Amino acid sequence: MAEKIIMFCRYYVLLIVLLPYRTLQFFYHKLSFQVSRASNLDAAEGIENHVPIEPKLSSSFITDSEIQSEFAHHAPGVARMNNGSFGCCPASVISALQQWQLKLLCQPDHFYFNELEDRILESRYKIKDLINAEDVDEVSIVDNISTAVAIVLQQAAWAFAEGKFNKGDAVIMFHCAYGAVKNSIKAYFSRAGGYVIEVQFNFPLNSNEEIISEFSKALEREKGNGRRVRLAVIDHVTCMPSVIMPVKQLVKICREEGVEQVFIDAAHGVGCVDVDMQEIGADFYASTLYKWFFCPPAAAFLYCRKSATYSDLQLHHPVVSHRYGMGLAEESFWVGTRDYSPYLVLPSAMEFVKRFKGGVEGIIKMNHDAVVEMGKMLAEAWGTNLGCPPDMCASMIMIGLPSCLGISSDDDTMKLWAHLREKFGVEVRIHYQAPKDGEVVLTTGYVRICHQIYNKVDDYYKLRDTINQLVHDGFTCALEVYILPSSTLSVCKLEQQRHTTHCNFLNLVCLLFIDLGFYVSLQLNEA
Repeated sequence: MAEKIIMFCRYYVLLIVLLPYRTLQFFYHKLSFQVSRASNLDAAEGIENHVPIEPKLSSSFITDSEIQSEFAHHAPGVARMNNGSFGCCPASVISALQQWQLKLLCQPDHFYFNELEDRILESRYKIKDLINAEDVDEVSIVDNISTAVAIVLQQAAWAFAEGKFNKGDAVIMFHCAYGAVKNSIKAYFSRAGGYVIEVQFNFPLNSNEEIISEFSKALEREKGNGRRVRLAVIDHVTCMPSVIMPVKQLVKICREEGVEQVFIDAAHGVGCVDVDMQEIGADFYASTLYKWFFCPPAAAFLYCRKSATYSDLQLHHPVVSHRYGMGLAEESFWVGTRDYSPYLVLPSAMEFVKRFKGGVEGIIKMNHDAVVEMGKMLAEAWGTNLGCPPDMCASMIMIGLPSCLGISSDDDTMKLWAHLREKFGVEVRIHYQAPKDGEVVLTTGYVRICHQIYNKVDDYYKLRDTINQLVHDGFTCALEVYILPSSTLSVCKLEQQRHTTHCNFLNLVCLLFIDLGFYVSLQLNEA
């Protein structure tokens, strides 16, 4: 009996000692299981419902060092003053882009069928608010301006085909319309039987009145000839030469003169100038989001104002897919399997913009003030002029180049453009302004510089010094000639003799300089 009592006591003591341990162990494992299960669920949701992590932003405004960090991926040693061509994308937005791309690759079925539409709709709502549109249905996201132009002009082509437009009905545009837009007009409008009115204005410009006057005269002239103008295509900011167009006044003139529809090509729109659909009043407005609003290529939008004269059901994306006939926004949402990530990072780009004092308006003002200051500095250094008054410049400005560079054709501009980029690491655009018949002008070449938040003053000093060096070295762009003084050597070297007449003339030029005691080294391109 005593042994049983002792055995019972041993078990009792053991139970008292072990029970708390086992209890804690049980709850520990249960808790671990729950944590593990939650982690697994989170991991699964990371594939299904993960939203890209927004960059950690400081409560204060962005600093200069943070700006340089955001663009540290830019090629070192290159003076990038051509933001207007392809834009820029900060590291925080690139990170969001990569997360969206990874999300697509993780589980395409879920991404395409369960999430993409909502995310694109979110971006459309943000665009609607950004441009002060009345309805989100007026906003369609597309990849670039070329697509937006094709949408509008395709409608016009069908209007000719269906007898709604008559042969000879016109589209009016400016001579400086973007080349791709001109080609689209040729492909859709002219080919269908339309007539193109091309309005010229002088450059350099002194005021908006010069543009408005030429536009009004062209419309009145064609109206007097009995021609019906169906569509006007107007830039908000022209590419080359770069000028802010008086779009509000031009739209008003179109309404007064009976132009049926107005399309604004705003490749340099959002992030470059103030954009308000209610104030502008155009029927169509297309802007990129990658040139001046920090999205990656290629993301843009087309605004189509609600009107009693047409429905968005009459507008179609040029790429026909499963949502054909459901409205332009729906058609644009899905154009087949592709990477839609650039459309989805707009919220991240907007968060980046909020880090700047004044937001997008503050960035626009800062870029404008800086590019005007740099433009004046360059014009003074080269003894030339600005292409237009500062109030007609956005974040880009035109500056006359020294006439001794000899820019006398569009081919010359391409040569100098490539020469500056490849040899000196200077990225700008060059414009040739052809003189009118009988006109004698000293400046026929202009450089377009841009300013974006990553630019430094040293970029513009590098451009200034490079051009000054070319002038000092006797570089002549038209013939790629370096004429150097020499007291001992008289040589005329013609490396290529493809064009006999041209080369005979060059021989005479060379002999003239040789007689004057110069050394002439002349290089002719294949082209």
